[in-house]
Amino acid sequence: MATHDLAGTARALVAPGKGILAADESLGTIEKRFKSISLPSTEEHRRAYREMLFTTRGIEDFISGVILFDETMRQQASDGTPLPQVLARQGIIPGIKVDKGTAALAAFPDEKITEGLDGLRGRLAEYAGLGARFTKWRAVITIGPGIPSDGCISANAHALGRYAALSQEAGLVPIVEPEVLMDGDHAIERCEAVTEATLHRVVGELVRQRVIVEHMLLKPNMVLAGKASTRQAGVEEVAQATVRCLRRTVPGAVPGIVFLSGGQSPEVATAHLNAMNALGAHPWQLSFSYGRALQDVALAAWRGDAANVAAGQKAFLHRSRCVGAARFGRYTPQMEMAAA
Repeated sequence: MATHDLAGTARALVAPGKGILAADESLGTIEKRFKSISLPSTEEHRRAYREMLFTTRGIEDFISGVILFDETMRQQASDGTPLPQVLARQGIIPGIKVDKGTAALAAFPDEKITEGLDGLRGRLAEYAGLGARFTKWRAVITIGPGIPSDGCISANAHALGRYAALSQEAGLVPIVEPEVLMDGDHAIERCEAVTEATLHRVVGELVRQRVIVEHMLLKPNMVLAGKASTRQAGVEEVAQATVRCLRRTVPGAVPGIVFLSGGQSPEVATAHLNAMNALGAHPWQLSFSYGRALQDVALAAWRGDAANVAAGQKAFLHRSRCVGAARFGRYTPQMEMAAA
């Protein structure tokens, strides 16, 4: 694939008013989600759930791309159309999660490394053949007593760089996701310092491994206090700290930043994105790559019942519309009231 296609795909994924649906839950994660509605996690239930989301009329106005899981990439809609094609025919770009999850980092207690580089070149070629146009790899950085270590940040940054270079070689846009977790009781200032150090290292590794930054997207955490912190920062403080951190670390040539929602409620994740875009112009598009913050309301409305597909799709479209408005800094709490 020509390099200009990568640039065009990256820009299309962060088109104004649009962002990415993260529907790449692993089998273990989707099982947890389904338990919340007392639904067994069978292959057919997973397929029906994704089809319900992907066939929602009007989402192409707010959703530019969808990150798929390996199983979903190979599934078909009820009419026999492969799910990646269901998305593509609506003008929504199919992507794929390519990491193999996290494991304990040897010699670094309580820290993780993401696996999946072995055989990645071959898997990328296969996914491209199945219709994928972009990829995602998630690294996890934990804040705690004495951590994260420099060794952990360095190992994960190196893996992100290798993954991104291989993706671009395969003609696929890499979404680079270094997530500083919000687990813990740390203050927002600690999160900002760790996020800044992590992004500095990741960007440096991308440059060293000759990744073309115009042909990738970054998927970082927002700068937040730990979930157990006694002082939770307000929406404006989170927006200012996050943008400040990004301006110190991320080249302006990166087309867009697609935030993860990371355990925030749908409304709070939307408000944070809205506040960042309301701050004014930025060198990159500030967009979203949300999982639960887009899906939770739809899952609760659907409940695994075919009779509830329309209700699930209505909830998903509303949530997508709200987050799309936050891309322009135009989201208001009244939009939630209108849905109710």
